[in-house]
Amino acid sequence: MSQARKVAVYAFGVFVLYAIITAPDRSADLVQIGFEGLSSAAKGVGEFMTELIN
Repeated sequence: MSQARKVAVYAFGVFVLYAIITAPDRSADLVQIGFEGLSSAAKGVGEFMTELIN
């Protein structure tokens, strides 16, 4: 099982590097979208907790 995981992680890493090298602008956009999503989720949790306390 461990060997399969190592192969999968390696293949994923190669894919990510390939995507970054072939389309850096698109990769940057995807990373930005991901971080914006995480930020929105954290903000929503913060607002929920604030309203829960009040």
